[in-house]
Amino acid sequence: MSKELRYGILGCGMMGQEHIRNIDLIEGASVTAIADPDAGMQQENKRFAPNARFCNDLDELLAGNDFDALLIVSPNYQHASQLMEVFAKTQLPILVEKPICTELKDVAMIRKAAAAHPAPVWVAMEYRYMPAITQFVKHVLDGDLGDLKTLTVCEHRFPFLEKVGDWNRFNKNSGGTLVEKCCHFFDLMRLVMQEEVLSVMASGAMDYNHIDERYDGEQPDIIDNAFVIVNFVSGKRAMLELNMFAEGSRYQEQITAIGPDAKLECLLPGPGRFWPVETLGAAPVSKVIISPRDPKGPIESDIPVDPTILEAGDHNGSTFYQHVGFHKAVTEGAEVEVTVDDGLRAVVIGMAAQESIRTGQVVYVTEHGFGYSA
Repeated sequence: MSKELRYGILGCGMMGQEHIRNIDLIEGASVTAIADPDAGMQQENKRFAPNARFCNDLDELLAGNDFDALLIVSPNYQHASQLMEVFAKTQLPILVEKPICTELKDVAMIRKAAAAHPAPVWVAMEYRYMPAITQFVKHVLDGDLGDLKTLTVCEHRFPFLEKVGDWNRFNKNSGGTLVEKCCHFFDLMRLVMQEEVLSVMASGAMDYNHIDERYDGEQPDIIDNAFVIVNFVSGKRAMLELNMFAEGSRYQEQITAIGPDAKLECLLPGPGRFWPVETLGAAPVSKVIISPRDPKGPIESDIPVDPTILEAGDHNGSTFYQHVGFHKAVTEGAEVEVTVDDGLRAVVIGMAAQESIRTGQVVYVTEHGFGYSA
């Protein structure tokens, strides 16, 4: 297959624009067709992809023959049905944004259809590809901590941003905060632990954000803070601490892994465009810190990102590196690093956490869903 890769994109909102800017940085990649029902978004994106064909929906996009791979960046609740339509009508390679679906009923259906699709299908999990997290994961998998026992992900960040139609204010559209926002982290937990989840316990609420907002008379119902404990089959444990009204700190995420030989930390700043350069100077740089038990003492490394790549998005350069991997999978036959199974399992963990909050019970995770102990 040619090393040239032309993208068709379904959805050109905030995240779609980030994808377009990063595709533009990859030699041999270009955006040639974009579909979005919002005329304002189409007009805005002409400055990022002036030579692309613009259209209104998936059918119109697929009617053309001017792209080699499809990128799905539409609102969450549309992903499952659009993905199934693309499976049925094409043999295109697909990169689909997380979450791959928002309803439990779609999990088995997507898994079966994806298994029959002849081209690569890659689920976008940007956190895997942040350079500092790549280094963090390497330390763990290289055995630098010994046999990993616990993993903690702490994210203190800004509230959900405004999206076209404000679809992300409601669980029915987003899948819920622990699916929409946090399937990234559940995917990362599986990657680091290298095993599957047994059960989930969670506590969370909508305590501050969006309470006074109304959309067609409806109050948003997405939670803005949570604790989630994730138990793995071997007895290893992970925890997520999420707070979405805490954007004033130097680092947005702190990830900690501990084994019998060492403690490992990863510190990640939030989007650079939100950092107050005028009052605080240059934005912070990601760090990885390993602290052996013997000899004691932390070893700290700055993990900078190329400024051009950093400027292209809000995810510490990860969108670029993700697209490099997808490009290789399509044009060179390289391995798909984030599979449909990865995407579905991460979503199911998030759904189980949402269910645990709703019921106050421990929820047990299965391949296609979740349930309760006898």
